[in-house]
Amino acid sequence: MTNVLAIDVGGTNVKLLVQGKRVPVKIPSGPTMTAARMVAAVTKATAEWDFDAVSIGYPGPVVRGRPAREPHNLGGGWMRADFARALGRPVRMINDAAMQALGSHEGRASGTMLFLGLGTGLGSALVLGDGVVVPMELAHLPYRHGRTYEEYVGAAGLERLGKDKWRKHVCEIVRILAAAMEADQIVLGGGNAKRLAKLRKRQLPAGTRLGDNSNAFRGGFRLWESDRNAHASSSVTPTS
Repeated sequence: MTNVLAIDVGGTNVKLLVQGKRVPVKIPSGPTMTAARMVAAVTKATAEWDFDAVSIGYPGPVVRGRPAREPHNLGGGWMRADFARALGRPVRMINDAAMQALGSHEGRASGTMLFLGLGTGLGSALVLGDGVVVPMELAHLPYRHGRTYEEYVGAAGLERLGKDKWRKHVCEIVRILAAAMEADQIVLGGGNAKRLAKLRKRQLPAGTRLGDNSNAFRGGFRLWESDRNAHASSSVTPTS
């Protein structure tokens, strides 16, 4: 059985959890956190851990298991990094919202699930009934007055609009996207999802629930359970 290290890369912290442990390790990140510094910090933090494979949730689009562009809120070097070689284990990389979405899915009975991550930006992914995750990039689609979905419900939108107006736009955008994706369930995750806890149920579409950021680790572990999500992430084996 493969023992997996899950790495959730964020603009504030890089969080690590290996199967068999309960409490993740947090490594401060930010604009100076390059890919090389991340690898060095992870290697140091996990020196005594036993794991066979690595899953990385990356804050940006991932194509064929590699970053398609550099992250907005971190340092550089991510697109050219060889993570499998640097970490000495096979690596599967996936968009961070897709990894949390995969961990939030409750199985075939829950049908198609739309995940929206409300954090610095807006993450999005769809998980089909059989557990196949479909990473999406909905954040920069136009919404209102020349602004995008992300500009309304990301962190900048929350600051610009204030909590009450921000909540109204979150509810509206959830309704729009849930209808467009024909979602049976909607999970709202990310650091700002907790700001919706006091909303009355009727303000959001039926089947909407708040997620938990810890589900990102569960998603990272699930990436190695089967090959169903090979299209969303790819396994890279370290070279000698």
